[in-house]
Amino acid sequence: MPPAAMRAFPAPLAPLGLVLAGILLAGCQDGDRPGKRPRAAPLVEVAVAARRDLTHRVTRSGSLYAERSARLYNQEEGAVLEVRVREGDAVAAGDVLVRLDDRLLRAELVKARARRRQAGADAARLERLAARQLVSREALERARTELAVARAEERLLQTRLGYMTVRAPFAGRIAERRIQAGDVAPKHSHLLTLVDPASLLTVVSVSELLLPRLRVGDPVEVRIDALGEAAHPGRILRIHPTVDPATRRGRIEVRLEAVPPGARAGQFCRVTLSVPLPDRLVVPLAALQQDPRGSYVYVVDGEDRVRRRAVTAGLKLEGLAEIRAGLAAGERVVTAGFLALAPGRKVRIRGTGPDRGAGGGDGAR
Repeated sequence: MPPAAMRAFPAPLAPLGLVLAGILLAGCQDGDRPGKRPRAAPLVEVAVAARRDLTHRVTRSGSLYAERSARLYNQEEGAVLEVRVREGDAVAAGDVLVRLDDRLLRAELVKARARRRQAGADAARLERLAARQLVSREALERARTELAVARAEERLLQTRLGYMTVRAPFAGRIAERRIQAGDVAPKHSHLLTLVDPASLLTVVSVSELLLPRLRVGDPVEVRIDALGEAAHPGRILRIHPTVDPATRRGRIEVRLEAVPPGARAGQFCRVTLSVPLPDRLVVPLAALQQDPRGSYVYVVDGEDRVRRRAVTAGLKLEGLAEIRAGLAAGERVVTAGFLALAPGRKVRIRGTGPDRGAGGGDGAR
């Protein structure tokens, strides 16, 4: 061998090359042995995607307020002679709450009645004279007009006199008292606030996605924090027609069917709505996977090989995930045993025999 060729393969490296070649050859020969045991397929659990009716329960918070509430104002000015109620007092419809000094109006009413009587007498006299054609038609019409004006003035003063006594427009309780006896109340002063504690409502906001499935009269549960964890029955009273464009939420009003003892306007409450979601495709929540590319599941085909499938997920509730796109009812999805999975790899399904056509357990039941 020429010296140049010998320098291309230094003597210390030649035995090492022979050793490596022998190992590779041995490895190839071992892999070709007919009795070598293949690597076991991963063991997984599966469930069948199925359609079912769901009920979505959502809880929203709000505050109680009285639907029937009135601020009571005076229609006439005057000194306050008497205030018969205080905060918390129960009153019946028509009860006298406040009396104002009405002596001036009473005196004017006496004068108006005297004018009305005189106008009536004058008109009656002219009617008799007109019957004998002893008075002109114009004089008779003028007397009739004066009588009508006198009667109108009397009725006006009677109405104003009635305003000097403030009465309860409905049964309820006094929530606020803003005047005392001896005060002078200018016209249209806020005197009292009356509420009906049996008309408690609350207003809560809900997602625009749920609004189409709510109806007036739907039952709800109301929990009042101050009264403990008891759920009180209520119903949807109104659904407001607009949605806030910033939050994409609408407003609904809820009325308590029976106001529990201790409930008061202003208390914090929680309203639980039960929204029906019919005919939804669902899989167990454990089957839904997530990575930077989005949501996906592993589908097991008829040959027990797994395929990654991108899906569009919806609501997640009751341990289930709604699948809106990417999956069909009856397909099998992996719910456990993800560690060694890879697309196209054959798997073993836990709990099934040689005939695996039925798949695993139905996680949608």
